[in-house]
Amino acid sequence: MATTRLDSDDRRRAIVDAAEPLFARKGFAGTTTRELAAAAGVSEALLFRHFPSKQSLYREILRLGCEGDPALEKLATLPASTETAAGIVRFMVRRFMHGGDWERRDLDHKMRLMLHSYLEDGDYARELFATVAPRVVPLFVASLKAAEEAGDLVPLAASGANRFWFAHHVAAMMAYAFLPPEGIVPYEGDLDRLTEEAGDFILRGIGMTEAAIAASRSAPPLQSAAD
Repeated sequence: MATTRLDSDDRRRAIVDAAEPLFARKGFAGTTTRELAAAAGVSEALLFRHFPSKQSLYREILRLGCEGDPALEKLATLPASTETAAGIVRFMVRRFMHGGDWERRDLDHKMRLMLHSYLEDGDYARELFATVAPRVVPLFVASLKAAEEAGDLVPLAASGANRFWFAHHVAAMMAYAFLPPEGIVPYEGDLDRLTEEAGDFILRGIGMTEAAIAASRSAPPLQSAAD
């Protein structure tokens, strides 16, 4: 099989880039090494030289997807506050619904990878959450505490960490509903309206006051606030 000569790092990245849409479309179990090699334009022998197993290739997709995410790096610079708690929620909804700094195709691939992981052994989703959570959840919990102390949040029995995951589930489930181009759920309103309404809904659910929710609608996007 004729191949373009690339150095080892470039070849590994080319294999990963070719494999991600295959895994997204067919899942880990449904994708064969022959298909992965063909998509990357290499032999199976060369594929195994770079990735000894299909699992190691799958994990590399996860590593590259989490490594150096600018949005997560910016989050670490924010103070714990009402504004940060609301900003995290609205940022999460925008990223799931619009893609944020990802292209729509990349967002589609990531969401499909997650869905396939849920239906298979859950390893990809579990590792992704284990990577992202320590960088976001502690700040979110601290921001809820700051909001409560400021009178912007009603005390609730649910833990701050659980409230983060409840918010995540709402945003992610809405994104899954838009994976088919025509959508699945007969929502009313365009995507921008849905994004704002979902943010309001989640903020009410985690206990934020109406005044704080209203203020968060006109606040700069969380990415801008971290610049």
